Amino acid sequence: MKVAAIIAEYNPLHNGHEFQIKRAKQLTGADYIIVVMSGDFTQRGVPAVIDKYSRTRMALNAGADVVIELPLYYSCSSAEYFASGAINLLKKLGCVDYLVFGSECGDIKILTDIADVLINRKDELSGYIHSMVKEGMSYPLARVRAVESAIPNSYIHVEAMNYPNNILGFEYIRALKQFECNITPITNQRIGSAYHDRMIDNPICSSLAIRSSLEETKELDRIRSQVPYHVFNILSEQYEKTFPVLNEDISSMLKYKLLLDEGKGYEEYVDISSDFSDKIIKNLNKYESYSQFCDLLKSKDITYARVARNLLHILLNIKKDSMKKFKDGGYIFYARLLGFRKADNDLLSAIKANATIPVISKLADARHQLDPIGTDMLEADIQAAHIYDTIIAEKFHAPATSEFSREIVIV
Repeated sequence: MKVAAIIAEYNPLHNGHEFQIKRAKQLTGADYIIVVMSGDFTQRGVPAVIDKYSRTRMALNAGADVVIELPLYYSCSSAEYFASGAINLLKKLGCVDYLVFGSECGDIKILTDIADVLINRKDELSGYIHSMVKEGMSYPLARVRAVESAIPNSYIHVEAMNYPNNILGFEYIRALKQFECNITPITNQRIGSAYHDRMIDNPICSSLAIRSSLEETKELDRIRSQVPYHVFNILSEQYEKTFPVLNEDISSMLKYKLLLDEGKGYEEYVDISSDFSDKIIKNLNKYESYSQFCDLLKSKDITYARVARNLLHILLNIKKDSMKKFKDGGYIFYARLLGFRKADNDLLSAIKANATIPVISKLADARHQLDPIGTDMLEADIQAAHIYDTIIAEKFHAPATSEFSREIVIV
């Protein structure tokens, strides 16, 4: 049995994603595809446009065999920790042979070269990056300059580091090496629109273009050609019932949380420095909406994406001491099953037989399967799901749904 894995958000799943799932099987000869997917909040610092159960159904209908949730503390983190959490989870499943991911460069050697430099010259590069950031350079640019200084004739490597899928790609490879995973990384070149492209006209557009179209036009039919038919059916069924959840829908809740914590500051939350905490407090009286506040707080040395993640860390109570506890304790403590294909019992059996962490299918039983650290991580996932459900309930006047009453998606 050969098993390939994909790490994804599917926010929402579009034509390019379905192509990637099919292409992963072709490239690897895999019998099965496991998807590790973000839950209801994403790495960009925003809520997912549609809930994780609907996105799980999309993935299974598109050809995935099993979908497992990436815990909140990693799904809403920087590329480094997003990759580390997902790779550690895949390693602990004990049955994954390949990791397949899209990249702008499509060259595994270029991405491996960058990963090797980041590992082998970590201390040297960290000092360089720190000094550049202290002088006002953004962290992403400082890291590019550090790698440029470390690799002779590094034009192609520097160019590669300017694209988001490449960045995730070399972080995946770095994590595979650091965790000594016996998983082979394979990349295929991204096709269609670029990651940040908002144009909706390309047959394979970006998820951002789809979300932007929904936000700007409110016309669901406009994205029909950009997603597989089965995805459009799900979106149509849920339209104005539980979907779309847009960035601004967290505005009121976020302001409440910022006001609640104003007196003590925000340094306890992941990635937030004392200077950034002070900046939030100084500008809180100017808060109008989530996006407006992100724009207000971004600067030359702190990107919009990092600001958005930092604010989401505050909203969802993602704290430094918990992150340290999780990393020191072993990164991942369970594999929470979101869905599977009914015909794939062999894969589920292989996961359960080989996994070195509990495979959770019923939340009610989870506390009996986990140690205290694992329980804390899972409770953060559950709390985030309830916050997301609250957003849906308020926006669409829908009845609240407890995460404990949710059932695994089976197709």
